Amino acid sequence: MAVYKRGYRRYQGPLTGRWTRFMVLPRYAWRRLYQQRLVLLLTMLAFVWPLLCAGFVYLTNHAELLQGLDKEFRQFIQVNGRFFSIFMYVQAGFAVFLAALAGPGLIAPDLANNALPLYFSRPITRWSYGLARLTVLVGMLSVITWIPGLLLFALQVGLAGGWWFWANWTLGAGVVAGFLLWLLVLSLVAMASSAYVKWRVVAAAVSLAFFFILTGVSEMIDNVFRVTWGHVLDPAWAVNRVWCTLLGVDPPDGPGAGASALALAVMVLLFVVVIERKLRPVEVVS
Repeated sequence: MAVYKRGYRRYQGPLTGRWTRFMVLPRYAWRRLYQQRLVLLLTMLAFVWPLLCAGFVYLTNHAELLQGLDKEFRQFIQVNGRFFSIFMYVQAGFAVFLAALAGPGLIAPDLANNALPLYFSRPITRWSYGLARLTVLVGMLSVITWIPGLLLFALQVGLAGGWWFWANWTLGAGVVAGFLLWLLVLSLVAMASSAYVKWRVVAAAVSLAFFFILTGVSEMIDNVFRVTWGHVLDPAWAVNRVWCTLLGVDPPDGPGAGASALALAVMVLLFVVVIERKLRPVEVVS
């Protein structure tokens, strides 16, 4: 039969498992990202602060090493919500710069080289593709955020005993939930920048500028109108407000955790819509 007489037929043969197909994109993306020296260097540098915090946890659980210190100071240095909040602030900063470095190379090359039709001609959907790219960033950033935080929490439990866990288990849950919320926001910002800006350097700059610009806008609104609700426009402030509630730390003046969480949910939804509009195998230009 002539080739031109053959109609299109969907492939009916065996397929690999859905999870195996899904992990193809993250597996190769992680390999490519960690081959970049700057990404690898920043990741290694981000482990310095958790190591210092681990030393702090060890000292606070060995009273004999702190006998020469003032009693009030010894009561001040404790592993509590304030300790974990400071740990999260520092690691969140590293995560911002690492996301700006790694994020621009995820979607932009596929769009620039018109590779989306090649992806979507296989058993993978647009949502699976987007979720796979999101998994790349969340997985990379997890290594320097909630995983070290959970290890610090486990170290404290091992040194202080089971009674400390039952009294403070919410701190461990707060660290994981708070970091995952922050990673979701960071990853979507980086993906949106990668989807709309083809040049990696410019996309990285846009990803960083997003947070600084919104911080300035929120401060301007508060100062001009003499209000505090402008803070919800700043994703960093809103996430910090949610962290304070999760860790039991005194929150800053401004909207509550509920309003901050609602503002973050709206931002996440907008980013999803923005990214979804770019993840199309074909584009019609009028």
